[in-house]
Amino acid sequence: MTPAPDWFRALPTDRLMLELSLWSADLARLADDLARTASAADLYHVDVADGHFAPALLFFPDLVAAVRKRTAVPLHVHLMAADPVLPAQIDQFADAGADLISVHAENGAVDEQLDHIARRGVAAGVVLQLHTPVPAAAPWLDRVRFVTLLGTAIGVKGQGLAPEAEARLREARALASGAGHRVVVAADGGIREHTVPALRAAGADTVVMGSLAFAAPDLGARVAWARGLGARA
Repeated sequence: MTPAPDWFRALPTDRLMLELSLWSADLARLADDLARTASAADLYHVDVADGHFAPALLFFPDLVAAVRKRTAVPLHVHLMAADPVLPAQIDQFADAGADLISVHAENGAVDEQLDHIARRGVAAGVVLQLHTPVPAAAPWLDRVRFVTLLGTAIGVKGQGLAPEAEARLREARALASGAGHRVVVAADGGIREHTVPALRAAGADTVVMGSLAFAAPDLGARVAWARGLGARA
């Protein structure tokens, strides 16, 4: 494992981190949404989907480059794409300014993808879909900074949290705790006001907030509430 980048070392360890998903921002006024949420975001989460691996068609490198010019908040690019295109996408998003690039355990070429991310000098993460056993992440723990668990089906907005999500987080927390270095456990999908406390208690270091942040009637109050939740398991 290469030394942790400065932005990673600066991430808080004493509270729930907030990863704000740009999928839920006002894309017609993205610069404005970045400005008003910068103090709330520990990271921005950028979903990238190719319409095959995941049903949506989502973000592109030029957008990340534009975001990079407007914020110093770390950018986490979540690649939901078929593996033949991933090396090129890794290069494009690294060039655009991504701080962290996560790939899916289900892609079948994770070792090569993590090698490629490392060669680009970007931090790496691995993402698990609901059907993927949590121990599948174990072979890559010495090479990643984040393990993200999807709590809903991939690439579809507005779903409820799967019943097994909390147990999977507890399993991931135990796995990450034995890694020998800090591995952030992230919960992505089904993030609602009534689910966040349980996800935190189950072991989430961070949650990927979409409308819960961007559509909050009082963002400051929402952030204070989330950051005030108790310690993880």
